[in-house]
Amino acid sequence: MAKGILEFDLSNVDETKAHLRAVKSTDMALALWDIVNNTKKRLENSFENKEIDKYEALDLVFEKIYEIYEDHGIQVDDLIS
Repeated sequence: MAKGILEFDLSNVDETKAHLRAVKSTDMALALWDIVNNTKKRLENSFENKEIDKYEALDLVFEKIYEIYEDHGIQVDDLIS
């Protein structure tokens, strides 16, 4: 069986970020899957029989994305900055 070992120097700021990205990769993948596969249907249901403008719609879409991030324990700023 093939194995892969990732090693990080957690005293190095850049490697600490890389470690966090590796640890959170499954959470991020699940969040992306949720966004792609479930969000459109949920939003369509919430928009049904409502008159909203495009800015309100965009706000609702991004609120839902941030909610999904939170549900999966993802802080995007921690992963990229």
